[in-house]
Amino acid sequence: MKALCVAGGVPHIELIKQLKSRGITTVLIDGNSECLARQYADTFYHVNVFDDDAVRNIARTEKVDFIITVCADQVLLVVTKLSEELGLPCYVDYETTCKASDKIEMKRMFKRVGIPSSEFVELDELDTESIKTLRYPLIVKPVDAYSSRGVRKAVDEKELEQFFAEAKEISRNGRVIVEEFNIGEEISVDAFVVNGKAQVLMISNSEKIKDDNRFVIFRGKYPANREEEIIGDVQNICQKIADELKLVHSPLLVQMIHTDRGVSVLEYCTRTGGNMKWLLIKDKSGVDVITATIDASLGITPAVEVKEPPYKYIVNEFAYCSQGVLDHIEGFEKMLADDVIKEYRQIRLKGHSFTGIRSSGDRVVGFTITADSIDELNQKHRLVNQTVKVIDSLGKDIMRHDLLPDFE
Repeated sequence: MKALCVAGGVPHIELIKQLKSRGITTVLIDGNSECLARQYADTFYHVNVFDDDAVRNIARTEKVDFIITVCADQVLLVVTKLSEELGLPCYVDYETTCKASDKIEMKRMFKRVGIPSSEFVELDELDTESIKTLRYPLIVKPVDAYSSRGVRKAVDEKELEQFFAEAKEISRNGRVIVEEFNIGEEISVDAFVVNGKAQVLMISNSEKIKDDNRFVIFRGKYPANREEEIIGDVQNICQKIADELKLVHSPLLVQMIHTDRGVSVLEYCTRTGGNMKWLLIKDKSGVDVITATIDASLGITPAVEVKEPPYKYIVNEFAYCSQGVLDHIEGFEKMLADDVIKEYRQIRLKGHSFTGIRSSGDRVVGFTITADSIDELNQKHRLVNQTVKVIDSLGKDIMRHDLLPDFE
């Protein structure tokens, strides 16, 4: 059996390893010739993952038995489209993926089935008359982007005009959504649907950088604050989404805001959480969502059994950088050897140029800390922040240590 893996980031290394452990030959494609997962695949093609014709030709030439990706909703559009065209198995169909990749379609669905969400308008061109019923601050976002690209908070009309133009340029179809900003804590809900039933695996807080009115995640923390207050509503919302999309076996990621009035849903997608999220989920629940996604793709009913976590606190942290060209990272191996961190993954390699923080794609490394108390968590966290470095080509530490605050 042969699989075509689309995209080659951190989680795709694990995807390829697991496929090969099943005796499946792996063909990897990625637009970056030096992508992280390249060395793990049996065959590699350097092509744009969004080039349907190129991906289709490779799938036919290699005579693959299925096409697969994890942790990437826009890439999943290519996977589902070509799987249907070529008659190959996939855990979700193209129509469903389109619905789960369009933020306006999501908003319409929320209203239709009674899922709480903020008020919004959809626009091709900025029309202040259309938004007069909305209250500032306003969130502006492209309807079809990912990794928080183009998502900005506007506090007045001047910022709205600027951010709308940016979002429209990023959006592939030119559509932009403008919605009211809800004050509260952002939570990330990871679930897996098995035989149509949504099973919540983890609820975590998504903490975001407060730079320049952007919404870039620097930390995912389990457990979410006041989780017991919302677990019932969260489970109900996940099931409503699964029912509406007619999901059978599928990962499901739902982003929400926990406000004083309860939860408000931002968006969802039929994929696993990105980057190191699969490790956080596994540490918390005992469920390997990459294994489950492979099973679902092959028509095997995933074995999803949630277990009690061995740690009271589990945190994924992400390091970002100021401007510079990456040479190497320091201190992470020592922190791993000293059991201060449980694991880490380097996301960008030597020679990568950092120009600022615009999306989660600007991360350089991610690491996991586990603890049984807030004091222990902060002690480990401070030690890591004092020890690790990201060294640029001039020998300077360009890691933004200020973006890793203590836990409260």
